[in-house]
Amino acid sequence: MVLALGLFAPASALIFLPLNLTLGIGVGLALWWSSVAVLWIFSPAISIDENYVRAGAAAIEHRYISDMEVFRKEEARAERGVRLDARAWLVIRGWVDPVIKITITDEQDPAPYWLISARNPDAFIAAWRATTT
Repeated sequence: MVLALGLFAPASALIFLPLNLTLGIGVGLALWWSSVAVLWIFSPAISIDENYVRAGAAAIEHRYISDMEVFRKEEARAERGVRLDARAWLVIRGWVDPVIKITITDEQDPAPYWLISARNPDAFIAAWRATTT
């Protein structure tokens, strides 16, 4: 996405070329930097502390989590696709292959599970296990 946003500079240069090439390049770079900053600031994060697992805007207490499973490659693709429950809470990124399926036991929660992308899912699950024991 960051590379795709790099098209702002040449597009702005083409728009501002009749006025000023330097202005076009400056506007393009400013648009690129501000777009990257917005993506960085608003990107969803996953975290674990003593009481909660957080994924994006959602948080759930450890006592409502029954299990976590890691899926990679074709299994991860199936979890994000044909096996996906429409009620699941999703914090997935297409460019991060492994996903963690977090099974929820809270009867008040409409989501049966969370599906989150994680670059290092084994460390995430180990951190969860360390806080629940």
